[in-house]
Amino acid sequence: MAQESKKNNAITANSPVDLFVRTLDEPQRMLVILKSQLYAGQWQPMLEDLENRLEGKPYIFKLANRIKDDVERICRLQVFEQENGIDLADYVKLES
Repeated sequence: MAQESKKNNAITANSPVDLFVRTLDEPQRMLVILKSQLYAGQWQPMLEDLENRLEGKPYIFKLANRIKDDVERICRLQVFEQENGIDLADYVKLES
């Protein structure tokens, strides 16, 4: 219940979460969606997948050719989630 209340408070217009979500570019939005849909809402398995790909080890999913860029994006998104106690997947939806 407290988490739901926190989410409702965070999404108010011009809140830090609302402003942050509106500034996400398409690659960042896709990473949030992939985290939610393919990695059970966890950043670490996604980061491990990218590192495995760089090292030529087996990996689950091809995210992009710009792995280092994606790692930097993930770190930025992860920090924002931790600082605000949220999951961006609750705010970023797959557009039809």
